[in-house]
Amino acid sequence: MVSCEQQSQEINGIILVDKESGWTSHDVCAFIRKKFRIKKVGHAGTLDPMATGLLIVLLGHSTKRSNELTACDKEYSGVIRLGTETDSYDAQGKVVAEREWNHITEDNIREAFEQFRGTLEQKPPMVSALKHNGVRLYKLARAGKVVERALRTITVYEFRIDKILLPRIYFYAKVSKGTYLRTLVHDLGQGLGCGAILEDLRRIKAGKYEIAEAISIQELRDISASDFREKVKRFNMAALSA
Repeated sequence: MVSCEQQSQEINGIILVDKESGWTSHDVCAFIRKKFRIKKVGHAGTLDPMATGLLIVLLGHSTKRSNELTACDKEYSGVIRLGTETDSYDAQGKVVAEREWNHITEDNIREAFEQFRGTLEQKPPMVSALKHNGVRLYKLARAGKVVERALRTITVYEFRIDKILLPRIYFYAKVSKGTYLRTLVHDLGQGLGCGAILEDLRRIKAGKYEIAEAISIQELRDISASDFREKVKRFNMAALSA
């Protein structure tokens, strides 16, 4: 007879999670691994701790699909705040500059947005999980070190203003793999001459997967192991038939 624990170790497939702010992508995987006793748990496409939204979690043999699923295009909604710069380019970093933004007009903003669409060269932020000589960049940043980072070619398919309530700009973006929205916002702020940070970010789609299909962190806390297995099974059967 196969025990529940043995069954849970044999789960293979994908589950979509609506990550909360404050959780790292690793936290989500570790929680699932421990609660449901699954040996192999990974994810496709890291979300910053501040960010919320769609995290593709890979279970069992499906962890082999990490590169394939990480490569898909991603869609976000977010909030930009003008007039502030931080070392991480988002609201969680150390403030390094405060600038006047009152002279910035909506026309200035719309013109600036047009400069950040299409194929671009982007430099990753120091506060990131990328490695330099085997050391994570964010660890070097914590030590006060800044190292050269190679430019990356990215594609911004869409970068749209949804609403302007200065000093905040509400936006939607569809981007290619490897795009740092924090850097896009930082560079936008430099272009405007007033600085800017990413105040809020939510991933709403990755490839064919949408946030509406995701399970919340609270649901993960509450769901039983058997119901979790059934949810993974149903979701993956539906995905195969789509």
